[in-house]
Amino acid sequence: MPALIVVPARLKATRLPDKPLALINGEPMIVHVWRRAVQANAGPVIVAAGDQEIADVIKKAGGTAVMTDPGLPSGSDRVHAAAEIHDPQGKFDVVVNVQGDLPTLEPKLVAASVTPLADPAIDIATVVAKITVEEELSDIAVVKAAVSFQPGATTGPALYFSRNLIPSGPGDHYHHIGIYAFRRAALRKFVTLTPTVLELRERLEQLRAIENGMRMAAALVDTIPLGVDTPADLERARKLLAPAK
Repeated sequence: MPALIVVPARLKATRLPDKPLALINGEPMIVHVWRRAVQANAGPVIVAAGDQEIADVIKKAGGTAVMTDPGLPSGSDRVHAAAEIHDPQGKFDVVVNVQGDLPTLEPKLVAASVTPLADPAIDIATVVAKITVEEELSDIAVVKAAVSFQPGATTGPALYFSRNLIPSGPGDHYHHIGIYAFRRAALRKFVTLTPTVLELRERLEQLRAIENGMRMAAALVDTIPLGVDTPADLERARKLLAPAK
């Protein structure tokens, strides 16, 4: 199905100011993310820029950037605004939100995020991977997803998200990866909703959709990209993406 890939980015960040412009092997982080999203071949890619400096580096790299209001409250709002500016006629039925701080993103994850939308009852799709590192089970920085995967299935309903370990009992646990494929109508609805009780309690925006009766599903993938939130994360990304010697 036709998809528009949108990477939201702005310079304001508490833990790592000017994060999108942080250099990794001589290129801004946002350029790394944009390039990997393009390599997914899942649809055209635009960067929803909250600042002119971000738009400038994307255009210099050969990409398309759309300026959005820097005061927008979230990445989802920025994605919606950019999609409406770039595609006011609604040509694209699906809009994929790829976070701009995933420089090690494997392109296949972008394409995988759309697959649960093959079910017409699903409003929003995302991706998860099995947690294989013991420390992640208790790390509140790692968001866990409760997904009902039937035996042998690689997509299933996403029922809840938490920073704590869910569900209880024996079995696999899943690391949520912050890529979302919205049906266009679902995205338009989502950005009109006010923050909800569980969203604010868990500090997880996706719970707003679930609390408002929107149906989410997840695709199971086998790799987890590094999210860059701190200077230590940035140094790790530089090492992971350093040219082979």
